[in-house]
Amino acid sequence: MNLPNKLTVLRMIMVPFFVLALLWPFPHHYLVALALFGIASYTDHLDGKLARKYHQITDFGKFMDPLADKILVISALVCFVSLGLCDVWLVLLIIAREFMVTSIRLVAAGKGTVIAANNWGKIKTVSQIVAICVILLLQYIAELGSLELVQFVNQDVLMLFWAIGEIFLAIATFFAVLSGLVYLKQNWDVVKNAK
Repeated sequence: MNLPNKLTVLRMIMVPFFVLALLWPFPHHYLVALALFGIASYTDHLDGKLARKYHQITDFGKFMDPLADKILVISALVCFVSLGLCDVWLVLLIIAREFMVTSIRLVAAGKGTVIAANNWGKIKTVSQIVAICVILLLQYIAELGSLELVQFVNQDVLMLFWAIGEIFLAIATFFAVLSGLVYLKQNWDVVKNAK
């Protein structure tokens, strides 16, 4: 297994530790979750860069890299719903898009074709990573307020933080839906000829 593929596997291994840090309310857990999510997200950038630079692009990487991204992002979003940090309908739209795209990929793979991520999918991933990082950062600031380490956090500030997180997540949802529609259009033959 080459280094880019090892980084992809590492990203998947990091997911349970990220979820644990996010859901277990120890002091500064949002900061730990943000650090783990940031490191895992950076491996996504790094594995693709290394695979292209050293000509180590593999079918495993084409399939597992987007899957590892989906597992990381969906884990974060489901935890956010559980913690009341975002609206469920945004998360449901994102998850529906991921199921659709993964289904198309599985049908194509059954016919011996590997479909790599397109640029819209990459924009979608970046927008989701940014949204999740913003929400985690704002929650960490809110946590600092609850620990009385900062003084400006009150109910109005918490509502503002929630609204900012919703705006970033709505943007990520827009790109998820748009990239899903583009993906469906580009691979319509796969869907149309599925048996």
